[in-house]
Amino acid sequence: MATWNVPDVQLPPHVLREYALLADGERGAVIGPHGDVVWMCAPQWHDDAVFSALIGGPGVYSVTPTDPNMVWGGSYEPRSLIWHSRWVTTDAIIECREALAHPGDPGCAVLLRQVRAVSGHARVRLALDVRAGFGKEPMCDVRLDHDVWEGHSGDQRFRWSGASLAAVRDGSLIQEIELEPGQRHDLVLEIGADLADHPVRAQAAWVATEHAWAKDVSEMSTSLAPRDAELSYAVLRGMTSSSGAMVAAATTGLPERADAGRNYDYRYAWIRDQCYAGQAVGSVGPLPLLDSAVQFVSERVLADGDKLRPAYRIDGLNLPEEHDLDLPGYPGGVAKTGNWVNDQYQLDACGEALLLLASAARHDHLDVQHWDAVQALVTAIEHTWTEPDNGIWELDPKHWAHSRLMCASGLRRIARYAPRQEAAGWVGLADTIVASAASDCVTAGGRWKRAPDDDRVDAALLLPAIRGGVPPDDPRSVATYNAVQADLSQDGYVYRFRQDAGPLQEAEGSFLLCGQLMALAAQQQGDALAAVRWFERSRSACGSPGLFTEEFDVEQRQLRGNFPQAFVHALTLETAHALTRPAGGTS
Repeated sequence: MATWNVPDVQLPPHVLREYALLADGERGAVIGPHGDVVWMCAPQWHDDAVFSALIGGPGVYSVTPTDPNMVWGGSYEPRSLIWHSRWVTTDAIIECREALAHPGDPGCAVLLRQVRAVSGHARVRLALDVRAGFGKEPMCDVRLDHDVWEGHSGDQRFRWSGASLAAVRDGSLIQEIELEPGQRHDLVLEIGADLADHPVRAQAAWVATEHAWAKDVSEMSTSLAPRDAELSYAVLRGMTSSSGAMVAAATTGLPERADAGRNYDYRYAWIRDQCYAGQAVGSVGPLPLLDSAVQFVSERVLADGDKLRPAYRIDGLNLPEEHDLDLPGYPGGVAKTGNWVNDQYQLDACGEALLLLASAARHDHLDVQHWDAVQALVTAIEHTWTEPDNGIWELDPKHWAHSRLMCASGLRRIARYAPRQEAAGWVGLADTIVASAASDCVTAGGRWKRAPDDDRVDAALLLPAIRGGVPPDDPRSVATYNAVQADLSQDGYVYRFRQDAGPLQEAEGSFLLCGQLMALAAQQQGDALAAVRWFERSRSACGSPGLFTEEFDVEQRQLRGNFPQAFVHALTLETAHALTRPAGGTS
């Protein structure tokens, strides 16, 4: 294990609920309550981090009040990922407005920070220590040129404007600034292999970023929770690159449970997750993220057919193999990069992709190439639905009921928009698949079970009825809904499945995706009050900035896993809109 020289400007880690995210589509920056950027990869999501303090690496970019007696808060500007850190100190109230310049340039990150003394006399300490290669590369050739700092770290160049009086100390740039009430101070940090000829001007970058967010995120006043729906859409937009790919999360190695070995790299585009996001957006309207999802998923389907991988880099390439980093990791976890799902086949992703394309077809947003992708998906299902797959939870290959039923759901949904002869064939295939699942994946009590040799209830089996693979009033759908409620819920939160005979919360956290599925299922079953209760319970399981992780520790009321988790925001968006419709029926 390498021994890192961590300077005193670096701050200790915090619980996940206290971090905010900035994102511009190409990368994300995680900001802590002391104004410290603890995570950012450059130039893009899947590249090495230049700030990796979140998982124990050196390097930081902080804007922190000098008064240690302070309390922290913050909020996003409406319909954006423009964040305001706010500190109340003994003598002042200080804010730092911050954003990644949007839309992002794939080759260069531009981090905007504007410090303001809201009241009182503000003193703030600035510290910059760019460390590329997950902390391995210190800043080199650091020089001041026309009041702008320049240098490089590994193969990344950097340029820092607004800190011309900074001094180099222990390899970091340090400066303190003082602001009178109402005074503002702009900082601009550019990082990339190639920078523009001239420094980015703060005012122009802020205006462009404000305009881009206003254009990208529509008002959602008719939603059950407008502010949360708009923020969820902003998160999805911020995590979707110019290639159309949406990363599953901004981070890597954050543990789902302390010292349990369940910490993964989610800085890649999972086909299923992107389909969830596209369907959620499509349920709201023909918004741009629907087209982005259709673009990326269709390209991957046409390229790989029945060899469709579970996940890809945002440029469409395969994931690097998983390996540990020589870093301490976030407390309770192991720092790692890459992912081991390359060799898996997840059949349900084919069904989800058909559901995504059907959502686009409903809005008349499919072209000839997209219909070619539909045909490729149907062919892939025909060739593989009888074979074992790894399923939604990425487990050992089995004949998972959920995988098969989601293929039936996709076939039925896309058949609504297909020519009559093809539609009849696809519906017939769906009927055959459902009959197969019914022959070996229904318990004696009449509910769906996970696999022929696994009779446990699984919250994922709520989805086939929600998506139209089987009718919601089918006795198996009703029995499954009741079983999830009885066996997999605790204090209004829902778990995936029982890992063992012990209490649910001792094996893993509640799964926020499943809580929103339970809300959609309750709405479909005609119980509007229960639907709102499930929705509100899941909606409460966020941090102060309003961001969700994959899991929520019910006992400790803490966020667990990588951050933020895109599919939770997708289902929050979808459910917030679905619950404004009359209860009962299918979408």
